[in-house]
Amino acid sequence: MNQEELTSLKNWFAGYCASFSTPVREDQRNIDIKQDHTREVCLNSARIARGLRMSGEGSLLAEAIGLFHDVGRFPQYQRYKTFDDGISVNHATLGAKVLLEQSALQGLPKQEQDLIVRCVTLHNVFSLPEELDAETLLFAKLVRDADKLDILRVVIEYFGQDAGERAEAVALGLPDSPEYSTEVLACLARGEMARKSDLTTLNDFKLLQLAWLYDLNFASSLRMVLERRYIDKLEGLLPGTDEIKKAVELVRAHVDGKLREN
Repeated sequence: MNQEELTSLKNWFAGYCASFSTPVREDQRNIDIKQDHTREVCLNSARIARGLRMSGEGSLLAEAIGLFHDVGRFPQYQRYKTFDDGISVNHATLGAKVLLEQSALQGLPKQEQDLIVRCVTLHNVFSLPEELDAETLLFAKLVRDADKLDILRVVIEYFGQDAGERAEAVALGLPDSPEYSTEVLACLARGEMARKSDLTTLNDFKLLQLAWLYDLNFASSLRMVLERRYIDKLEGLLPGTDEIKKAVELVRAHVDGKLREN
């Protein structure tokens, strides 16, 4: 992939997003947040690629995967008014379908087209299949890291906004109550990712973001977590109970330990 091809893909994406514009303020706010998210995931992808010392072509390809990873969110929201895959449709599968039906990757080498579609399909699975080839595994891990890093930003900014300014689809319709799930907290204590199906409150949603840090793959991703103070910011949004403080410290120790290994 070269810069001209990536620019062409970005132009296609901008036009595709524009086709979902709406005068309904809340709906447009949710569309805008996914467009902004895509831009930031592209930037994260490019930075992770640089950290891995990828070739210029590889870095551009990583950015293209970031560009399209959430392309299915736009028709998903238009049809269902939610970003919750569990009550609508798998947005990654839908995104791959969009790319194929719209011939969005036309003109790229077949190998690159196939790689982008595979990585879009895989970017939201709970864990990656073991049988992936080395190239798909590398780029799938990269876009998954880039995506998680920006979702952390989106969530933190969401809770810093006045209620009337929030893009409500971000929080998946969960209630804002002081409780949190013992199962989600137990996942953090075990050093595991939590599942969305275990979420019952917005506090669980915040804990889920912390648990995602166990699934980051690259040193550059972990460095961004620390630089942007995501752990501190998420902790500040959670109840100050001893069990939550302990879980946060385990996450912090994990990130520090992984960075010392690299």
